[in-house]
Formats: sequence, C-alpha cells, structure tokens
Amino acid sequence: MAAHPGARGTARPTTTHQHPATAGRPTVLTGATVVLPTETVSNGQLAIDGTRITDTAPENARFIDATGHYVLPGFVDLHNHGGGGASFTSGSVDDILKGIHTHRLHGTTTLVASTVTGDMDFLARRAGLLSELAEQGEIAGIHFEGPFISPCRKGAHSEELLRDPDPAEVRKLVDAARGRAKMLTLATELPGGLDSVRLLADHGVIAAIGHTDATYEQTVEAIDAGATVATHLFNAMPPLGHRSPGPITALLEDDRITVELINDGTHLHPAALQLAFHHAGARRVAFITDAMDAAGFGDGRYWLGPLEVEVADGVARLVADGTIAGSTLTLDRAFKRAVTVDGLSVEDAVTALSANPARLLGMDDRIGSLEPGKDADLVVLDAEFELKGVMRRGEWVVPPQLG
Repeated sequence: MAAHPGARGTARPTTTHQHPATAGRPTVLTGATVVLPTETVSNGQLAIDGTRITDTAPENARFIDATGHYVLPGFVDLHNHGGGGASFTSGSVDDILKGIHTHRLHGTTTLVASTVTGDMDFLARRAGLLSELAEQGEIAGIHFEGPFISPCRKGAHSEELLRDPDPAEVRKLVDAARGRAKMLTLATELPGGLDSVRLLADHGVIAAIGHTDATYEQTVEAIDAGATVATHLFNAMPPLGHRSPGPITALLEDDRITVELINDGTHLHPAALQLAFHHAGARRVAFITDAMDAAGFGDGRYWLGPLEVEVADGVARLVADGTIAGSTLTLDRAFKRAVTVDGLSVEDAVTALSANPARLLGMDDRIGSLEPGKDADLVVLDAEFELKGVMRRGEWVVPPQLG
C-alpha cells in the first residue's frame, strides 16, 4: 500500500488508551534494571503518577514486577519520514497519525516528522499541516530534508526539484512551520548555504549538513557559521579520503556537531559505526531511523515524495535506479543491533537514542532520561532486548508483557 502524493486533511488529536489494569492509577515498576542518567540500577524501581515520573511511590499505586527486564527512557527520533504504510510528506492527517502510532509501538515516544524534496509551495502547505500536529503534541516538530541539497548527492530526492539554499526561501519554510521547524538539512557549499545556516541559527532551527558534496574546508566553514548536525553521516556525502578528507572528517572531529547514524545494517558497515563512536564519542551520536512508509508495515511499492520505491527484504530502493531510499528501521531494532551486534553498552545506546536527540531538540527538561518530574516516557525490554512495553506520558501504548 502506497501513500498518495498530495493527499491532505485537517489535523485533529488522537487518543492513546490506557491499559485497563493501570487506568487512573499510579504505577510502580519494580525489580527491573533501570537506566538512569548517572547510573544503571539493578533491582530498581520507577514510579509514575499521572503523566510524570515521581521520586516516591504514590499512594494506591499498582506495582508491576519487571524483574529480568530493562526499563529505559522512551526513544527520540530526529529524522523520520513515515511508517505503517503512511508518509509524513504526502499522506493525509489520518495517514500521518497512523505512521506516528506505528513508531510509538516500537518505542519511539517522541518523533520529528521529516519531509522530502518537493515544490516549495507544497512543502510550505505541508509545514502548516504538520505544525498543527506539533501544536497538539503528536510530533515534536518538523525536519525539512531538501530541497536545498546537492544534485551530486541527491540520494532519493527528485533532482528537478532541487534548488540552491536561497535564505529567503529557507525563511519561507521556517515561517510556514509557525515556530515548529526543528531542523533543516542543506548542502552548505551551494550558493546561499552559509547565509542560510546563519539564518537558521538565528531562528533557533538546527542547520544540518547533509546530501552534500562539500570539501573539508567548506564543511568547517559551515560549522563555524552555526551548523550543529550531520544528516545520516557517511550517507549522501563524499567518502573519507587521505588527501581529500571531505565532510566526514570535519563532522567527526568537531565537538559542536552531533552525527546522525542509521543503524540498520544496510546504510552502515559496523566498522563505520565504530569509527563514528570512537571519534565523536557517545555524547555526539544520535541514532535515527530515516524511516519511510514501509517501516513497521512490510515489503511492496511505495512513494517517497514523487519517487516510486520498491521495498524488498526490508530494504527500500528507488524503482528507477536502485538508490537506497530511506529505511524501514524502527528504533527498537536500532537499539538491539547497537548492543548485540555493534557491542555498545546499554548506557551508550540509551544516550544515542534518547538523551542526545532530546538535548538537540531543546526538550531534555521533559524527555530523554528517567528522572522525577519528567514525562513518563519509557520502554521495557527483556533480557534479549526485545520490546515488551511502551509508555508515553503515563499511558501504556504497548501494555507490559512481562510473563
């Protein structure tokens, strides 16, 4: 099932139903391995009252034995184009809500909706629609990926719709998002690129370097101008060379940059991921999905903006030329791969999936870690790192399966 380009609707809120066993009652998870910001506690407990984490067990709380399980903060996805058969770029409101819910079922309690390259007026209209969903709390904001990217590194973006990053047009998208624009990916070496980075920084929007053909020196200039994120590092940019180190080297070496990584086993070799962690450190890595419609849905034909995509064995490629077209990743799978294949510690994986993206979004006072006063967003995993429960703002999206 493919989303239909151009479908539109009117935003409206949705309801996540509380599990009957915990409806209206405070909850305390006990016996679990709880990953806190400063330590991991074995045989720990976590108390929830209403929508918040509390420091003590409330009266009349229901105690849930989570022995043998991990309790982690909910995952935060900075870069996500859709899921459940639905596109954030072109789907109706019902489609978008379905995509959001699909990712919540996989532990993503906070999500930034990403668009792909399109006509400027169309993108401005989408920004208006998505901003309504942000205002309702369904998404954390909007990420524009394109159209201000390099035709040399376009990936799964329509070349005829690409354009140089004219600051006036960048401003048009930011304004259309009504304060809900969180990030914009651009090739900063293009005419207008550096001025656009400065404009974004002035408006509190993350300038992300990506789909770029920049040199090392040009990338350093962009970082100095205010860029702070590398869009899916390694992908859609020149490879690292010993005489031409390119953007990868500049992005890895600078402490001001957080690097996105797509940890699905397709976009990155495990050695590339290890290289990024070694040079950037866990505090500068954010795992993302870069998910398209097929995430959590299945193989078949889909649309990514105006381009047709074939998904086979979970890998999305453009029908026209076989270019990888986003991913079908969900963040629970990214987490499990990080600790079981890549050899990361549970704590470093949590940092990359929750704490770092929450900080980048300026939301770390509410989400990204398990601390009293923060939103009760959490994920429960078993000893094999399989998802067994998801709570968002104190309500079970996936009721705990702890037997």
